Amino acid sequence: MTRKTISFVVPSYNVEDYLARCIDSLLDLPQTDDVEIVIVDDGSHDDTAAIADSYVERFPEVVRAIHQENAGHGGACNAGIAAAQGQYLKIVDADDWVDPAAYITYIAFLRSQASAQEPVDLLISNYTYENVAKNHSHTIRYTNVFESHKRLTWDDVKNFHIDQYLLMHTLTYRTEVLRQSGLKLPEHTFYVDFIFSFQPLPWVKTLTYLNIDFYRYFIGREGQSVQKDIMIKRVDQLIRVNDVMTHAMPSKEDVSAGLYRYMLHYLASEYIVTSVFLTLSNDTERWAQKEELWQRLKEYNEDIYNDMRSQEFLTRAVTIRGKLGRGLIKASYAVTNGAVGFNS
Repeated sequence: MTRKTISFVVPSYNVEDYLARCIDSLLDLPQTDDVEIVIVDDGSHDDTAAIADSYVERFPEVVRAIHQENAGHGGACNAGIAAAQGQYLKIVDADDWVDPAAYITYIAFLRSQASAQEPVDLLISNYTYENVAKNHSHTIRYTNVFESHKRLTWDDVKNFHIDQYLLMHTLTYRTEVLRQSGLKLPEHTFYVDFIFSFQPLPWVKTLTYLNIDFYRYFIGREGQSVQKDIMIKRVDQLIRVNDVMTHAMPSKEDVSAGLYRYMLHYLASEYIVTSVFLTLSNDTERWAQKEELWQRLKEYNEDIYNDMRSQEFLTRAVTIRGKLGRGLIKASYAVTNGAVGFNS
């Protein structure tokens, strides 16, 4: 069997309308012997399982299917990570796809690392929001943060913009790094991609950024977890993810200054997101939960709490109490969402 350079894990739940587009994009290479696609059918009730099996039958050396009882996005990712045989691993949600031109550059780099004595631990690339509801696309790039095509450490990383951070869509981990980190995503919980993009980072010692628009993130379809009303409804799950990330945050003494600075920025973004949707709920009990969220962080680690508030302007804004604070959050959300269109 050819050694697999990359395992694409495709968590799939009731995605009969989208799965073929995703898998076809991952098969769109002149040579796929060293590519593995692991479709995890997470207890689907539609034709997702049958579609997955049809690809296994047609491409048995490339595509594998796992059928399991529903465990949520995190449970599906866990199953795929455990089964992956590639040196590198990327999660591609079943309603998303990859860009064919960028794919050529992406796979060429990973193949060069497959034979390297010291392969990089993390590959970072760009992603594009494809908002079907608003007929709008927006690409997130990191040219201000990383020098492209260079072997870097966290101390080579420049400052991220206030609204800029790495998501699951940008990341391709060396598989062994994920396993060494002990990553185990919560089951039956949405928004675990925040954890995936955060907890393993202290195990990442080297990284490379490719300035390619590789990942296409499909948003705006009915019932999607990033819709505003759904995020408000599921804000308890945001809080759960928030708490997991807080406990995964390293102390300043345990990691490089560059990594601590970035992880603090990322954790702040999660606290901001959670605070925003608690506020947008227009529920006095939710507003109280926002205060409790920040108080819990302060009691858990006052140094991280103080660093977050001193280094991240928006954390100070979202912690302003009362009517003024809520008004600022709602106004900021309206402006940002109108410009970027990340919620429908």
